[in-house]
Amino acid sequence: QIPQFEDVKFEAASLLSELYCQENSVDTAKPLLRKAIQISQQTPYWHCRLLFQLAQLHTLEKDLVSACDLLGVGAEYARVVGSEYTRALFLLSKGMLLLMERKLQEVHPLLTLCGQIVENWQGNPIQKESLRVFFLVLQVTHYLDAGQVKSVKPCLKQLQQCIQTISTLHDDEILPSNPADLFHWLPKEHMCVLVYLVTVMHSMQAGYLEKAQKYTDKALMQLEKLKMLDCSPILSSFQVILLEHIIMCRLVTGHKATALQEISQVCQLCQQSPRLFSNHAAQLHTLLGLYCISVNCMDNAEAQFTTALRLTTHQELWAFIVTNLASVYIREGNRHQELYSLLERINPDHNFPVSSHCLRAAAFYIRGLFSFFQGRYNEAKRFLRETLKMSNAEDLNRLTACSLVLLGHIFYVLGNHRESNNMVVPAMQLASKIPDMSVQLWSSALLRGCEVGIWDPRGREGFPGNSVRLREFSGNFSWDSDPVFPLQWTDGPPPVQFQAQNGPTTSLASLL
Repeated sequence: QIPQFEDVKFEAASLLSELYCQENSVDTAKPLLRKAIQISQQTPYWHCRLLFQLAQLHTLEKDLVSACDLLGVGAEYARVVGSEYTRALFLLSKGMLLLMERKLQEVHPLLTLCGQIVENWQGNPIQKESLRVFFLVLQVTHYLDAGQVKSVKPCLKQLQQCIQTISTLHDDEILPSNPADLFHWLPKEHMCVLVYLVTVMHSMQAGYLEKAQKYTDKALMQLEKLKMLDCSPILSSFQVILLEHIIMCRLVTGHKATALQEISQVCQLCQQSPRLFSNHAAQLHTLLGLYCISVNCMDNAEAQFTTALRLTTHQELWAFIVTNLASVYIREGNRHQELYSLLERINPDHNFPVSSHCLRAAAFYIRGLFSFFQGRYNEAKRFLRETLKMSNAEDLNRLTACSLVLLGHIFYVLGNHRESNNMVVPAMQLASKIPDMSVQLWSSALLRGCEVGIWDPRGREGFPGNSVRLREFSGNFSWDSDPVFPLQWTDGPPPVQFQAQNGPTTSLASLL
């Protein structure tokens, strides 16, 4: 009851609840925070901060409904105490959670309101621009989740301009007059890495792999500098997500050994944080599955994808894994029952399980691939033309290249060499631009076939004397000289050990 003692009292409650969380006593932390929130309504800064803290706690426990409710309460309180800035922070945070929950009907009006608040708020320029970055990051990731690579470009450009503006602004030491405004979303250095990250995500989906590589290098360089001074867990999350994307780039461009080293780097980062591992275990197994496909270890690929499916509740990731697992069954050629079951779950013609334009287009491609292997060429052409229509609409370059070359292959098998050439030449050009090593090889093999007229119409053995077989044409190739690594880890923490020899090198013995 000491007068003017509120700051000490509420800071004590905040620190004590953090301590309980570190000791895994979350159920003790929650009532403490609720009590502090209840008695702090006359202290705007602490009332808002404690609401954010409890919402964060519920988010970590995956109770997004309770977290959204608290953020809604915070937004209304901030409005009442005249802090439009902090109201926007609460609403944007709620929008982020609604996107995570896929409650898109609630997201759209909320983001519209946020956009109006951000534009109308007149205050500290850095705070205003940081709100704009938060708002644009949500818009960009929403588009990318929906697989709309072309539609997102105006938002992404705005975001990149916004972060450039922030980097030129100086931090003002003048404190806001309203104590409820004493918050910021992220330090501007973190925001810069985040903008690099969403740019990499966009480049990866669009098939601009050299651009993805360039921005990944910039982001990782900045992260290394930041991690020397800052132990914030969000930096490790950024690093893992960047590596996940660049690993997929490596596999497409044929740099498989580098991809494996980077997978082990993700394992190392996940070893340092149980929460990071639980959040990224499914992605890690998915990457290992993709790697196994690239070295033609289909049994291991199936085991990795099956493990990833068991570990994920994220709908888009689930659909991505199922699509890749279907490609494994197609290559194996003797898994018809499992394949039919999978294809029914990702049927792009009706009840497709996610809203992603990109994944739906990929599902049509997988259908076309399966029909091709079954010799149902007209059906395959229908599916592939649908893929082309969708991939052209959103500039999904890699899907376009894959669809063109497979259509070219169908026309070749049907004996229509001119039409085959018309498909394969643009596929080759697009694949060179990406660059996609497997599609380039596939295209060049087909073009050579058109020239000399030797192709096995059964689609089993490829060209005489050529070790690249048709079953590898739908993805990465396996060369006879490549080592084949049986990656069999499907349970428990990542089994990677690291040794330093003349600098940081990776020992993969326990993983392979």
